Amino acid sequence: MIKVENLTKTFGGKRAVDGISFSVQRGEVLGFLGPNGAGKSTTMRMITGFLPPSSGNITVGGFDIAENPIPAKKLIGYLPENAPAYTDMTVYGFLDFAAEIRGLRGDAKKAAISRAVELCFLNSVLHQNVDTLSKGYRHRTCFAQSIIHDPDILVLDEPTDGLDPNQKHEIRQLIRGMGEKKAIIFSTHILEEVDAVCTRAMIIDRGRVVANGTPLELRRKSEWAGAVSLRVGGMAAGAVQEKLNRLRSAKRIKTDASGAHVLVTVFPRTAGDGDLTREVIEATNGWQVEELRTEEGRLDEVFRSITMPDTAAKEAKS
Repeated sequence: MIKVENLTKTFGGKRAVDGISFSVQRGEVLGFLGPNGAGKSTTMRMITGFLPPSSGNITVGGFDIAENPIPAKKLIGYLPENAPAYTDMTVYGFLDFAAEIRGLRGDAKKAAISRAVELCFLNSVLHQNVDTLSKGYRHRTCFAQSIIHDPDILVLDEPTDGLDPNQKHEIRQLIRGMGEKKAIIFSTHILEEVDAVCTRAMIIDRGRVVANGTPLELRRKSEWAGAVSLRVGGMAAGAVQEKLNRLRSAKRIKTDASGAHVLVTVFPRTAGDGDLTREVIEATNGWQVEELRTEEGRLDEVFRSITMPDTAAKEAKS
């Protein structure tokens, strides 16, 4: 549904997007991750035709966005950054306008507005002016315009920005459900949304793709993938560390004395190494082990290690 090849965008002397290539199929929800200024919003603006690329190609539903923009844009629903809307319109008036410019008329238009209002929970503010809305309702109103024509492709820039926890849950559920039949790209700074919504995630840093995979594949890049955490009673931290340091599969041991207990994390030499758990269980036979668990990888640690490697290395040593 979306194919991006060697995409670049330069502003003056700054290259905001630097040779990005990827594709998104129907049934995929691709999460865009990256620090501020990484090039996420610029890439989305080029995909939707709001910005021309400096070089590279974008096809949407088989249409080149530069050569055939109208048929390509008909397939897209776009929620821009900061959810812009005409503030002097009512919510209903804004959605009516959005439906009109999407070519909807008569009963089809009424049905489309009703569907968008119901999906985005806008009934209670339908006749309010947009400028009187809270940030959350304004965001939902702009989200509603992006889905009003039931597009095959959604490009959503921070779709849960400004929403309260209940609203975020509702929008995530909506995106996950739509993702079964549509191709969706959305950017987020909230890493928990990757697990909650995405079938695949891509990390962009300084205009380049630096990681691309399923949430599970990204977590496996974490130092924590396959680490073993345990709580031990009745032993000194030094004795615990000395014994566990001998494990063949252990890369390093982190201990923390907490009252009468020692909290221990054993990191594997190879991320996701299943042998480490077995070795820890064998080594601690006879100890007073009150808790033992194998850790999943941590997306936040992967994100920092890729986008801020020096900071992540210092955190790992502490």
